[in-house]
Amino acid sequence: MKKTAVIVVVIILAGLALIAASRQNAEENAVRQTVQHYLYGLKHNDVGSLKKAFYPEAKLLWIKKDNQLGQLTQEQWHKGFEANAGKEEAGDLRIAAVDITGDAASVKVVEVYDDSIYTDYLSLLKLGGEWKIVNKIYTVSARKK
Repeated sequence: MKKTAVIVVVIILAGLALIAASRQNAEENAVRQTVQHYLYGLKHNDVGSLKKAFYPEAKLLWIKKDNQLGQLTQEQWHKGFEANAGKEEAGDLRIAAVDITGDAASVKVVEVYDDSIYTDYLSLLKLGGEWKIVNKIYTVSARKK
């Protein structure tokens, strides 16, 4: 009888672990989908895709060459895509890491272009059941050939 009770407990725990893993996979897939909208927007100069990924009030932050904080609103950033709208950029853009806790996530993106490498750190929150990028910080370095 004891053996049967132990087996039942083990089966229940294994089932609960599978359910938790399945939920985590679903959340990670949803986060990755949001970031894919961002990557598509960058790759194709597509502001519509960027708007799908970002919370409207999200900021973009970086350290400028003069060591000061650079900052753009979504509207300011989108203006930079107008001249090349729809044009595909050469470069390899990929998700390097995803970390999710509850309704918050952090995603590292690496963008390798001919002359530079951008590393983005995206902060996402699940708002109204949908993941949105609420903040982006990035750094850029020259690409060694």
